[in-house]
Amino acid sequence: MIDVDISLTVSDRTRRFDLSARFSTEAGFAALYGPSGSGKSLTLQAIAGLLQPTKGFIRIGGTTLFDSESGIDLAPPARRIGYLFQNYALFPHLSVEDNVGFGLTSWRQGLSTEGRERVQALLARFGLDHLARSRPATLSGGQQQRVALARALACEPDILLLDEPFAALNPLLRGELREELAQVQRQWDIPVLMITHDIEDVLHLAQVTFVYEHGQIVREIDMLNGTEQAHVREQLGVPATAEESDPLRRTLRRLLQFGRQA
Repeated sequence: MIDVDISLTVSDRTRRFDLSARFSTEAGFAALYGPSGSGKSLTLQAIAGLLQPTKGFIRIGGTTLFDSESGIDLAPPARRIGYLFQNYALFPHLSVEDNVGFGLTSWRQGLSTEGRERVQALLARFGLDHLARSRPATLSGGQQQRVALARALACEPDILLLDEPFAALNPLLRGELREELAQVQRQWDIPVLMITHDIEDVLHLAQVTFVYEHGQIVREIDMLNGTEQAHVREQLGVPATAEESDPLRRTLRRLLQFGRQA
């Protein structure tokens, strides 16, 4: 269960933004959807403990991470959250292996035997074994995302937060990596909360979507009950595209897919 009810304000000399977000879901894969600047990233940062709300609460799986009335505000490491940043935030001076194991490392003793085994298992799971000693700058965008995802899972989190997970990727890679994220959610049986302004991310992955506008959630959409994608698009306020409404465009989309059978 993800249960969030928070308010917070961020401001500088020229701008003030008020966020008031309230949602609750037991879905395995939930999306916060809306335009840039609508409050999605602030919500994710508050859940992760990177921003402190002025009031409200954050509960994940029955554990209270923040509650203004009770004075509870767990430090980020104590929240058991895996966070996949939009730009991946890999350490450029560390190898792939060391990036994945970073959160498991003690500055006094380094990685434990259990930690090394977990890192090796994650490298194998994401097909990164042969890149273990490589640096992030030598990797493709898809490989960097897999490294960041493996790092987020290394600490065995209770929830995985995804900040625009496909924004930095070539569009041709996004379909493959969307499916990989869906597989990760099923394999680890971990709730995923994704923020995006890309309708395709929502349609391919989300079971429930919370629509943001101007710092508030204005609609909740059960994606599993949508009778067709065009219907869901209309609910989200996005018109059906030519690719879906025109038979020729549908055929071209199918022909342009990588890895299809001849």
